[in-house]
Amino acid sequence: MNSDSDLQIAGDILAVQHLLQPAKEHPSTVAEFAGLARAIAADRSQWAHLVEYDATTRWYHRLRTGPGYEVWLLSWVPGQGAGMHDHGESSGVLTVLQGELTERTEKGARALTAGAQRVFAPGYAHDVVNDSLEPAVSLHVYYPGLTDMPMHPSACSAPESRDAAVTA
Repeated sequence: MNSDSDLQIAGDILAVQHLLQPAKEHPSTVAEFAGLARAIAADRSQWAHLVEYDATTRWYHRLRTGPGYEVWLLSWVPGQGAGMHDHGESSGVLTVLQGELTERTEKGARALTAGAQRVFAPGYAHDVVNDSLEPAVSLHVYYPGLTDMPMHPSACSAPESRDAAVTA
């Protein structure tokens, strides 16, 4: 079974609990990368002391690397967003560690609270923004490591659409 088959079979594997796997030392499937992100999220001693907040730009810190992957820690003050983008050839897992973020795609918006995870394949375009009044922290696992983050012009990342209804 190759690493693409988890997404092909289950769609969003996080919606199918029996596919979630515990963290492995060297993950190689989408489920294993999601497990790695959950394990890091559960151990605040690995990341909480590193978090900084920057009012002028999103703060980020590469937390770890492994064979072919990277783990990044990001902070978001209220109003900060990434803009509509994809991750080039990288697949990824986004996990909200603290606070709340909103993920916007061409299909709508979704509120992500602490503990929420999103899995994406290469070329998946989204905007992530902190629409709340409190800071947020997120963890991002990229496989292979992130080398490209193309920006996409989109109506759903325009300021006037930030008031769009959030769907589950």
